[in-house]
Amino acid sequence: MEVFFQLFWLFFILSALSPYLQQQMLLGARARKIAELERKRGSRVITLIHRQEAVSFLGIPISRFISIDDSEQVLRAIRLTDKNMPIDLVLHTPGGLVLAAEQIAEALLRHPAKVTVFVPHYAMSGGTLIALAADEIVMDENAVLGPVDPQLGQYPAASLLKVLEKKPLSEIDDQTLILADVAEKALKQVKATVKGLLRKHMPEDRAEEVAHLLSQGTWTHDYPIDVAQARALGLNVRTEMPLEVYELMDLYPQAQGGKPSVQYVPLPYRQEGRRR
Repeated sequence: MEVFFQLFWLFFILSALSPYLQQQMLLGARARKIAELERKRGSRVITLIHRQEAVSFLGIPISRFISIDDSEQVLRAIRLTDKNMPIDLVLHTPGGLVLAAEQIAEALLRHPAKVTVFVPHYAMSGGTLIALAADEIVMDENAVLGPVDPQLGQYPAASLLKVLEKKPLSEIDDQTLILADVAEKALKQVKATVKGLLRKHMPEDRAEEVAHLLSQGTWTHDYPIDVAQARALGLNVRTEMPLEVYELMDLYPQAQGGKPSVQYVPLPYRQEGRRR
């Protein structure tokens, strides 16, 4: 019986330590892959990757967004980077706080050496704002960016202003009027920020035009801007994604709440020539 209890406690301890050990192994693998990419490109590699993650042992999925904590960490990484060393930012995010995204974008814009942003899947909203600061954006052929128009709670700022156009002021409640006033300020502020980022890479008049398209509610907030459209806007976009970026993304697994919905044999397939 004593041996049974010893085995039980040993199993319990190993089960409790297993998630921690797995996480440490994953962190180590990420660090090695980042170092590999840095050696290949001679750069400082920073990752800003937001996946749905599980909370502790409860397994409750949460969504992550660009936060002040993110901006503090990215700004610290930029400060620790020599002014003559290029920066490569691997970006995968649905967006987040405008303040945090603006801080990161402005810091990247001020970095004297070349800044490259890699978008393997998507960088929406605040992620696109950050990408606009880069000297070069490397996107997967199927990756997308998105509009940067500000959102006030659940409402797009541009749509709130439309209410003022559609209805007499006497029929609009005070809260909506206040929100519309804030929306007008937010639209002006974001447009000014976007234009300031773009002026480094394109003429003033073109920067004004693109900033308007991206920030003033031209499309819905989740509208996908693909490679062709990004290039048409005048952004410096390439599609030669390093293999190491894809391998790095594999080390940020999505939390699984049950059976995976996508399955395939994880090997590259090549079409063989047909025999007659």
